[in-house]
Order: sequence, then C-alpha cells, then structure tokens
Amino acid sequence: METKGKSNYVEVFGGSPWEAEVVKGLLEANNIKAFLRDETMGSITSPYAGLGGEMKILVDEADYGKAVQLVNEKSKSE
Repeated sequence: METKGKSNYVEVFGGSPWEAEVVKGLLEANNIKAFLRDETMGSITSPYAGLGGEMKILVDEADYGKAVQLVNEKSKSE
C-alpha cells in the first residue's frame, strides 16, 4: 500500500501558549505550515486549548530541519 501524499507531523517546540503563538507565526512567515497542540487537552488548534498547559508546535517532517533552525535562531536572539 502506497502512502503518497501522507504527511507525518513532528514536534519542534514546546512552551507557554503565547510563546507557541510567536513561534507558529515565525514558522508560517517562513512558509512552514505549523500546528498547535495542547498537551493538556490533546487537541489540535483549539481556541480553548492551552489554558495553563504547555503548547506544542508541530510541522511536517519534511520541514523539520528548517523549522528547528528557525526556532534555535530565535532562542539565541532572546
């Protein structure tokens, strides 16, 4: 069975809801599609997610290397 076109998502960042939103914006500004996942509720992109829990940022594994580089560069500049 061929899985052509199927995406696998991997975590590139974990932090507070506001940090995750900033990182998601950074990735999307660099043409990397990013998703939020709330570790407490286990949902993806829910507007009510992350009300006190840690948020994770997921990207397609094909974009992982570039995404990690952007996140690391942001961390160094802070």
